[in-house]
Amino acid sequence: MAAAKKGAKPKVAGVRFAAGFPEEGAHNHVHFDEQLHDSVVMVSQQEDGNFLVKVGFLKILHKYEISFSLPPVQRLGKSICAVPLPTLNLKVLSITSQAEGHSIKCEYTAHKEGVLKEEMILASETNDKAFVKVVVQARVLDRHHGTPMLLEGVRCTGTELEYDSEQSDWHGFD
Repeated sequence: MAAAKKGAKPKVAGVRFAAGFPEEGAHNHVHFDEQLHDSVVMVSQQEDGNFLVKVGFLKILHKYEISFSLPPVQRLGKSICAVPLPTLNLKVLSITSQAEGHSIKCEYTAHKEGVLKEEMILASETNDKAFVKVVVQARVLDRHHGTPMLLEGVRCTGTELEYDSEQSDWHGFD
């Protein structure tokens, strides 16, 4: 039976590609919809009137300067200030009034890994009872997971020293 197939010609079929495909060795590019990789800090207003600011991926033990704009809030008015809160990881550097709301610049220290939320309170300078809470949310990577691509409005300003007991030059008591 094997001898009968020896003399038969194998069937050869050609493969044809549709017009428009690049030739072999040509470079291909993938294009994504612009909304899929929006690379700016996202500010969204919650149902209760407060704001959530998503700053993307950050690296642990690094300091960042974060700039974002808040839309106008009627109850706050034009002049607002930050209420001092006892947090070491988020510090408001400046608040500037704009035609369309306020520009906020703050300093953030990524102190531990995971999804972290730090909050600030912005209050009206003319109405004691008017304030809004702004929650800054970051996804902090540990030091072994590479360098994150920072969003527009986020700038790394430095690193914090990491304490590692194995690097100590203290040899103990004699």
